Amino acid sequence: MRFPEDVPVLIDEVVRLRAPRLGDVPAMVEMYRDPDTRYWGGSAPGYDRAEAERGVIERIPNGWRENTRRTWVIEYDGRYAGAIALSGGESGVGSVGFTGHPAHRGRGFITRAVRLVLDHAFDELGWNRVTWGAFVGNWASRRIAWRTGFRHFVTAYGAGLANGERRDEWIASIGRDDDREPQTHWWQVPVIETQRFRLREYRDSDVERAAEVSNDQRTLHWLANLPKPFGREDAERYIARGREGQAAGDRVAWVVADPDTDELLGDVGVFGLQQRFGSTSGEIGYCVHPEARGRGLITAAVARVVEQAFMPIDQGGLGRRRLELRAAKGNSASIQVAEANGFTRAGVLRAADRRRDGSYEDLLIFDLLISDHNG
Repeated sequence: MRFPEDVPVLIDEVVRLRAPRLGDVPAMVEMYRDPDTRYWGGSAPGYDRAEAERGVIERIPNGWRENTRRTWVIEYDGRYAGAIALSGGESGVGSVGFTGHPAHRGRGFITRAVRLVLDHAFDELGWNRVTWGAFVGNWASRRIAWRTGFRHFVTAYGAGLANGERRDEWIASIGRDDDREPQTHWWQVPVIETQRFRLREYRDSDVERAAEVSNDQRTLHWLANLPKPFGREDAERYIARGREGQAAGDRVAWVVADPDTDELLGDVGVFGLQQRFGSTSGEIGYCVHPEARGRGLITAAVARVVEQAFMPIDQGGLGRRRLELRAAKGNSASIQVAEANGFTRAGVLRAADRRRDGSYEDLLIFDLLISDHNG
């Protein structure tokens, strides 16, 4: 192939994908020296003008000629806005990677670019499947993959490599005949203000308080699956799993925070939104910081979350018709929360809740229907 003459130009109403040229070098240097690009994309700390010029003159043209890596510049509003590439293609399977210039992020142009290159991969190159990967925590990249129809997100531990460091990586894929739209609901966590508490999403600053909640002896007794002791790293993993569950459409968790100090007092979550009993049910779970016990705080917070759960999705709610709550037979405090919120005792799972000493206790099942709540 002749570079750049034979590089296909891909366009839609907003973006234009074209071959890189030397005039792009200053913007390329800005992008690849950006701290976020370096961390999430693994660009070398010493990336400079000479390296960018080598890319435009040698590396990128060679990738096109050898059909190993097809790289386009993303033009947005007539300016350099990033880069996107299709790599591989052996046996009809390749991968997509993309990077946005920091001056243009958050405008949705990379989502458009991904859709264009997927069309090209499937319709022009004849590929059957395209994969995507990003280091765990790169939520901006994951949201783009989600928006464009990538599915079956999994975590490959230690699969990523950046500047000699092994890191966990998210991986997903999309097939030729798959819909190129989101396959799950990416739940948001609206802030809910009351006089007694604030419900909000988890933040990294909540780690210490979250660890204190789960390291409390009463919590460890009733939740025997928690690590003991429960440390800071355990809390970090708990918060990360919650965010992944939210992105996968499976759960939403609110911090119950002090309305004045914003300090974590507990949490209330709804989970099983994708997998349990169809997509219109969910299970309520909650815990409380030992400093906040005995104040009826979690009972009130659960009541507010129940309202949010039964609210239609187009009004910002979770669109549930049925909620379930489980409590060990001996956990009188948790049972009181269920009963105070109108949940009905629906059954018992005999000897289903394991204690740390190896014994088992009955697990009570409570449920609440939207008709019960609204009636």
